[in-house]
Amino acid sequence: MKKYEILNRLHDNYLIAIVRGDNNDQVIKFIDQIIEGGIKSIEITYTVPNASEIIQKASIKYDKNILIGAGTVLDSTTARIAIESGAKFIVSPHLDIEISKLCNTYSIPYLPGCNNASEIITALKYGSDLIKLFPGGHLGPKFIKDIKGPIPNVELMPSGGVNLQNITDWIQQGSFAIGIGSDLTKSFTGNNYESIQFKAKSYVDAFKKYKSR
Repeated sequence: MKKYEILNRLHDNYLIAIVRGDNNDQVIKFIDQIIEGGIKSIEITYTVPNASEIIQKASIKYDKNILIGAGTVLDSTTARIAIESGAKFIVSPHLDIEISKLCNTYSIPYLPGCNNASEIITALKYGSDLIKLFPGGHLGPKFIKDIKGPIPNVELMPSGGVNLQNITDWIQQGSFAIGIGSDLTKSFTGNNYESIQFKAKSYVDAFKKYKSR
């Protein structure tokens, strides 16, 4: 799958679930519920133990309608391992030039975390077509409009601080996609995995409702 096909699918799916968990089994169950809820883009973070193994299992388990990516990738070595494990996109909390070069070599989208114009311009120079706004909750939806004024060609994905109360604000400001993190699992206790499916569906419904207006 080529880089721009993946980017188009991220845009079409729009919602990217950022998945963290305590162990392999729990994370796979989280992903099952998120997919059942209707979200088709999944970012498995490297804060999870054995993340590469989970990425590989998920890439094999789910059909081609599901995009599996890697998040919290801090260096190019980890990025390479993630890509070899099946990750279709790479996300970092920061901008790393070596990760960008590696991902461009393999035609894999790299979404670096940026929070100012200088970082965004540098990311564009090194081939990032979609940039993660991080932390989104700190920057706020209006940041997208502010950045797109001087840099209208940039595509942005907020991550951190996105919730059901502000998702419409992010969409209206022109987000290319939206990363949803801890809000998906904050109601999870014990074995209440259905709560994750319910929350995922709530995001899908909110997005569909906005698009149908």
